[in-house]
Amino acid sequence: MKQMFKILRGISPFFLFFFMLSACSTNEWPQLYGPNSNMVIQTDGLPTEWNDSLNVKWTADLEGEGWSSPIVLGDKIFISSSVLIKEAEKPEPKEEAQPQDGQPAPVDKSYETAIYRWQLSCLDAKTGKQLWKQVSFEGNPRINKHVGSTYACETPVTNGKYVYAYYGMVGVYCYDLSGNLIWTKDLGAYPTLNGWGTGASPVVYNGLLYVLVDNEESSFLVALDAANGEEKWKINRDETTNYSTPVIWKNVTGTELVVMGKTARSYNPETGDLIWQINAGGNFAIPTPVFDEEFIYFGNAGGPQQTTSLFAVKAGAKGDISLQDGETSNEWVAWSNANTGISNPSPVLYNGMIYVLSSRGGDISCVNAATGEVLYQKKVEKVGACWASPWINNDNLYFYDERGITRVVKTGSEFEVLGENKLDDKFWASVVPTSDAYVFKGVEKIYCVGL
Repeated sequence: MKQMFKILRGISPFFLFFFMLSACSTNEWPQLYGPNSNMVIQTDGLPTEWNDSLNVKWTADLEGEGWSSPIVLGDKIFISSSVLIKEAEKPEPKEEAQPQDGQPAPVDKSYETAIYRWQLSCLDAKTGKQLWKQVSFEGNPRINKHVGSTYACETPVTNGKYVYAYYGMVGVYCYDLSGNLIWTKDLGAYPTLNGWGTGASPVVYNGLLYVLVDNEESSFLVALDAANGEEKWKINRDETTNYSTPVIWKNVTGTELVVMGKTARSYNPETGDLIWQINAGGNFAIPTPVFDEEFIYFGNAGGPQQTTSLFAVKAGAKGDISLQDGETSNEWVAWSNANTGISNPSPVLYNGMIYVLSSRGGDISCVNAATGEVLYQKKVEKVGACWASPWINNDNLYFYDERGITRVVKTGSEFEVLGENKLDDKFWASVVPTSDAYVFKGVEKIYCVGL
């Protein structure tokens, strides 16, 4: 022990901090896709098999709806939702008005008569018991939504001191860990593509909270002081509706805030200054990038019968690094590949391989992260629509469709399906781990699955 302290005394405070941090047992899933934004779960002792009567430690009924995922801090689980209090009044049937020449057709705004309650709930991770619930706002919706969407699609985020809930066009709400409201910020309400709503989740880093507000009218990215909600910087964006959550990319040259769109862009997280950009193509900015210290990998989702590219960008890139016609690489783009099948679920990077899951059809691609070569493309039969992102645990790849059927696939260049599990609910949210269990958020219930 004395020898250990002699060694530690010779280490700089910076490295000593990280030594102690790595030696501690942590239980944090503080944001969408986890502490490293990569859906790699490094918790031992998680089950490989489960169903409604096997390895379910507890369930809790859900109040309201929301496609947002839970987050975990210690023994607390945080969940955002919107609760319908009063349905919209149905408009009186009347003769359809004919628009005058040059005038737009009348818009149905009956949704404005509905009443919703937007709320953040805190559950005990060990028992599922509700510790507290805070109503952020109750009132009329400010924009319409598609019947298949919800008014709570963004995942909360925590910096360990506060929890931040962003409900799209309702506002940002900051609470302490006991549920006390610290501050709130209204960022405005804007129409989204086909009323599909908003989806990009907030990100917190180094004292700033980043909120992406891309829409069909007035898109922007804003950095707020995480302590009080004051605006630190804001940049307007020539983008439309966006569902991809920004990431903080710590690489060998520095730290960048990377944000998807039809144009993928990297910003200085302290100032909002543009570092690099690239034409990313595709129809929809939905999947979130993955990265290591040297490269960041990303792509947009396409439409029917449309392939889109997965890109690998090197750390240190500057300026416009867009590929020219016929190019698949350049000084800063290590490779691009239009045949990976990237779609709505975010890709997963693990042990030098990128796993890409299709939204529909059960197609999986395994891509060599160094070269962009597709090592295999396989189809898992009878897979429903997949909206949640896949995850890695104990060298296995897991993914589940909206019907609650989880497939277990061996990682590596050889494709092998290892198992199948089922929970009877509808699932769009991505899974999160506690210290000893998985937490699945369905439409009806929260499920804690552990040994």
